[in-house]
Amino acid sequence: MKTFKLFMIICILTSAQLARSEVVIIAHPSVSEAASHKQIKKIFLGKRKSLKSGYRTIPISLPESSPTREEFNKKVLKKSNSQLKSYWSKLMFTGKGQPPKTIESEAEVVQLVKRNPNIIGYVNASALEEGVTVLGRY
Repeated sequence: MKTFKLFMIICILTSAQLARSEVVIIAHPSVSEAASHKQIKKIFLGKRKSLKSGYRTIPISLPESSPTREEFNKKVLKKSNSQLKSYWSKLMFTGKGQPPKTIESEAEVVQLVKRNPNIIGYVNASALEEGVTVLGRY
């Protein structure tokens, strides 16, 4: 019986941790379309400038030290922080691209997305507020 209780406690704690690490891609409420994982990845890697409908997007990112950024990089971009640094260094050196602007906090990301119809960003699911459209959950 004690083993079962311990198992249940571990399951509950693990599921709570998983819920906290869910990354949500957000856009202005005027964006009504869904975005595929592939589209989101291309937008945040500078390979695409708009959603499928042609809706122009400006991606924003969190600081490298952010756990949410680390989760986003791993789950959405499938890259580590060092791989992304290398990727963007090459693009900037050749003049082919600039990384997304870094925003200091998730609360600020939400507010910028709410105010600007072209900005898309990502936050931890716990930072999600009303007044934004969810493009994807990872």
